[in-house]
Amino acid sequence: MSSKQSSTRIAAASLFAAWLVHDIEEALTFPATSGMLAERMGTQRLLVTPSQSKLAIALMGVLVGAACVRGARTHGKSRLYRSVAAGLEAHVATHIAASIAFRGYTAGLITAPLVMLPGARLARAEIRHSGSPLLPSDTMRGGALLFGAALASHLVSRFLLRSRNSQWRLSRCKQRPLRR
Repeated sequence: MSSKQSSTRIAAASLFAAWLVHDIEEALTFPATSGMLAERMGTQRLLVTPSQSKLAIALMGVLVGAACVRGARTHGKSRLYRSVAAGLEAHVATHIAASIAFRGYTAGLITAPLVMLPGARLARAEIRHSGSPLLPSDTMRGGALLFGAALASHLVSRFLLRSRNSQWRLSRCKQRPLRR
């Protein structure tokens, strides 16, 4: 294996590892953030259960993992890998913006700039080093892909876990009713 192949594999594995660490934080904290959002919006429909959060993140992991494998195999040339790398880098800004808008901590805020951003920047540097730097179109495709995939992951997990979700929402509402 050449050093170029090795560095591409390291960058792809680092991107996946950064995503994994970041999404562990999200899995643990997203239900609380969804509760804060539901309270502010006055609707229980926005509540995300812990099991739903974990399943949705696992589904996203399939996409991110597949993209990283493709990136390693194609030396960073895969359109899927380029889109996911650029999209994850841009995703960091959404965490910061959400926390500014909420004026406090939201799910993923700690690891987004400290772990996800360096992982995405390493992937970006390796892609640039391979001779075809990421373009704004990669970021646009990546943002659209990741947003659509996250939405689909949450819808699928909500559907698959619907009876458990109903029980969790009922118990949560009894503990702390939403403000009107």
